[in-house]
Amino acid sequence: MSKDSSSDVPAAEAPAKRAPLNKYALACAILASMNSILLGYDISVMSGAQKFMKKDLNITDSEVEILAGIINIYSLVGSLAAGRTSDWIGRRYTMVLASVIFFAGALIMGLAPSYAIVMLGRFVAGVGVGYALMIAPVYTAEVAPTSARGLLTSFPEVFINAGVLLGYVSNFAFYRLPLHIGWRVMFLVGAVPPVFLALGVLAMPESPRWLVMQGRIGDARRVLEKTSDSPAEAEERLADIKNAVGIPEGISDEDDVVAVVHKSRGSHGEGVWRDLLLRPTPVVRRILIACLGLQFFQQASGIDAVVLYSPRVFDNAGLHSDSDSIGASVAVGASKTLFILVATFLLDRVGRRPLLLTSAGGMVISLVTLASALHMIEHRPEGQATALVGLSIAMVLVFVASFSIGMGPIAWVYSSEIFPLRLRAQGCALGTAMNRVVSGAVSMSFISLYKAITFAGSFYLYAGIAAAGWVFMFFFLPETQGRSLEDTVKLFGGDERDANGTVGREDGHGQNKSTELTTQQ
Repeated sequence: MSKDSSSDVPAAEAPAKRAPLNKYALACAILASMNSILLGYDISVMSGAQKFMKKDLNITDSEVEILAGIINIYSLVGSLAAGRTSDWIGRRYTMVLASVIFFAGALIMGLAPSYAIVMLGRFVAGVGVGYALMIAPVYTAEVAPTSARGLLTSFPEVFINAGVLLGYVSNFAFYRLPLHIGWRVMFLVGAVPPVFLALGVLAMPESPRWLVMQGRIGDARRVLEKTSDSPAEAEERLADIKNAVGIPEGISDEDDVVAVVHKSRGSHGEGVWRDLLLRPTPVVRRILIACLGLQFFQQASGIDAVVLYSPRVFDNAGLHSDSDSIGASVAVGASKTLFILVATFLLDRVGRRPLLLTSAGGMVISLVTLASALHMIEHRPEGQATALVGLSIAMVLVFVASFSIGMGPIAWVYSSEIFPLRLRAQGCALGTAMNRVVSGAVSMSFISLYKAITFAGSFYLYAGIAAAGWVFMFFFLPETQGRSLEDTVKLFGGDERDANGTVGREDGHGQNKSTELTTQQ
């Protein structure tokens, strides 16, 4: 048994080693994932801007806390709407819509004369962020060849980290400006990328899986020929997608009747919420738990508290000047971005599970060490804990690095891989919603939390959550490396019907019924 399983691994990876990375698929993944810059920039720019907004707008810590984290709650509107929107107008135009909405939000925030108008801007930008977060990994997973899907689907998290770094750099570049101008410029700079992103997305092809769901088989084949490692793989991927959509073998690609039938049967997302939430099969329920659990632990372990409030953390550790605390935050962004690049090149070599477990383990160790160092600093006189200050900074960097090599990118990669085609867009939307709700809860509670139980107590709490996440991932998440998107559902105990998205259920007589995705003979 062990010989068979070990021999399977090199066989699965061999094509990826022989064939160069598909440049067309790479370009599509980069353009799609660049939308994720918007979220990263917005989170980190707020970490520096909040200090100056508090003084200029004369707002309290509670109002700062709400303002900083509320964008994650607002993004629920976008992430939940994005599933249906992307099934209706396509993945590509959904990304354009995300850029347009975020552009408007950045302008409103940058020009806001009051706290209420800033909050309005946060709402608009949040909707755009929700759209971008959901659609980028879905599109990339659907375009990428199997040999490079882990690498390419991790790109959204790469660009989130690039956005985080740019936000910190923006803080450092503009914090010396006059009080009422500096923080506004920080937000207005965020209105520039969406313009170029929207134009770039228009040059991309539509997702081949979405094209097949609309009956546009010829268009899907042309896209697959460009994004696959070989013509044979393109034909195999097309056959898998047609099977998943429910087009029977032997039906001509040009058969307009089949296209119309399938366009009217669930290709725009009808009935999907019922099959996900109200009457899921055991297989779909397990997939949903895996997705939601992974997204929960990604955010509940405190990453956004560190990214969003790093200047406060460093101030508590002993870096009291603006230049020191904001400068150290730039190092956080650099560490986060550097290690996400490491993860992208290991995903398709090492696999998802080893990176996830290593990442969560590193997060637990760094959080416990950081909490212990901060606890000791709190009980020592000012200026007599230089080594502990250095240790605290180092542990923050280790924490974000550990997050970036696994939990950060793989939560999005894994969620976009495991759902059956028909449930994928809305399933990923639910995962994104979980991610944003937990992120909002962490962001909007951190100031109150550390005032109640200290910085050290807060990070001990996050360490406990990260440890629980390690246990969850060890027992509930199977490895998806080397599997096609149409095949991953079988890892959760599914069969051909589940992989096809027909979502069989039992009636009162124990008979399986399908949701009418299969073609009647």
